[in-house]
Amino acid sequence: MAFVDSHAHIDGHRYSSDRDEVIQRAVDAGVETIVEICNGDVERGSLEEGIEIAEKHPFIFAAVGLHPHDAKLWNDEMEARLIHLARSKKVIAWGEIGLDFHYNHSEPDVQRHVFRRQLEIAGELDLPVVIHSREANRETIDILKENLHSKTRAGIFHCFSGDLEMARGAVELGFMISLAGNLTFKKAADLREVAKEVPLDRLLIETDCPFLTPEPHRGKRNEPVYVKEVARQLAEIKGMTQDEIGRQTTENFKRFYSM
Repeated sequence: MAFVDSHAHIDGHRYSSDRDEVIQRAVDAGVETIVEICNGDVERGSLEEGIEIAEKHPFIFAAVGLHPHDAKLWNDEMEARLIHLARSKKVIAWGEIGLDFHYNHSEPDVQRHVFRRQLEIAGELDLPVVIHSREANRETIDILKENLHSKTRAGIFHCFSGDLEMARGAVELGFMISLAGNLTFKKAADLREVAKEVPLDRLLIETDCPFLTPEPHRGKRNEPVYVKEVARQLAEIKGMTQDEIGRQTTENFKRFYSM
């Protein structure tokens, strides 16, 4: 068995008492790689903590970037801080970045500006981007079309929750589609239809832990070991076994990141 959790947040207080045990449970279950997304609580040092976690474990990698919720925190100092951290050998992507018009914790115009600037920086650093998009399907694709250029690598649409049109647009731009625990939810029939249509070689799986705990573990804190439940659901959709999905999405991950 081989599985990759392509998007996790295992920094911060939610795992402060048992982080090592959480990581070991994942390893014991066949999760061979975890990508720590270092933007949980940027004002309290989650960026640095995430990098430290990745540097401690050879099978954990990291991404740095400013989440759209925190776009209001962008300034020259934040930009310099992120660029400095992105030079760590364990950082393989810039993110998660994008647009979130559901909560609007940062003003939409601020989100747009910071999204574009981070795409530019990622291009300068030759890092793929990890995209967060909520209630901003068309605009996210439009900004990517406008700002991806010869110096900019594509990336991953994490915790995909858009429609088939958005998925097709993302794939055409060279992006991978990553599916999370919401794929298992009873009301996610539309998302399962999208997963059915996306080519298998463009799919990844993730937990987005500690959020979006999949069935049958809903109500508990999510953690990387539960990425296997996402694989189980995707296997059912694709008419494959859980192990086959694990192997294929692991191969997809390694191919995308040239590992």
